[in-house]
Amino acid sequence: MKHYNSNDLKGLDKIFRSNLINSCTGYKSANLIATSSASGDTNVAVFNSVIHIGSDPAILGFLLRPVTIPRNTFQNIKATGVFTVNHIHNHMIGKAHQTAAKYEAGVSEFRETGLEEEYLDEFGAPYVKESTIKMGCRYINEYQIKENNTLLILGEIQNLYFEEGIQMPDGWLRLDDADTVAINGLDGYALPTLIDRFHYARPGKEITSFFKK
Repeated sequence: MKHYNSNDLKGLDKIFRSNLINSCTGYKSANLIATSSASGDTNVAVFNSVIHIGSDPAILGFLLRPVTIPRNTFQNIKATGVFTVNHIHNHMIGKAHQTAAKYEAGVSEFRETGLEEEYLDEFGAPYVKESTIKMGCRYINEYQIKENNTLLILGEIQNLYFEEGIQMPDGWLRLDDADTVAINGLDGYALPTLIDRFHYARPGKEITSFFKK
């Protein structure tokens, strides 16, 4: 088995180390975060760090790199207080990945990549029309991670949209039916297939499947 200790990791080439550490923690969620500036300039960017924070209230979070240089997503969220989170699906991975390019401020990644803006229910930030699972969020807080100066941004879900056919009777969404992809590292895209789903685990009780009788 291949082994790196902490000294080995520190001595690696920067890009090699980034690829290694970003992929060793497992598959990550694949989302496009879309915003609009106060003057109406739109921005959309791929993120692999969106995480569930809590269900009541419905809060999610995502990480931003240090804001010592201009970050359009962060600036727009601070200016307007809203943003959208849009799943990336199998048919759109190329366009979604291209949003990672460093475009100049005022240049819309929507226009440059061919992704389409969509405005729903008078929400103040654009959604990605190609996405079939999307959330409109209100900025609620930010926390600095002092060890590397990244920011954890928290948002409360104000609006949630998805195709009805993927929801199970208990509320759960079957994401493989929506062709939602996951990210392997920074630039690898995978299409997960559901293996099984289990009922709530309790001590001394046998694990049972939702699907197998």
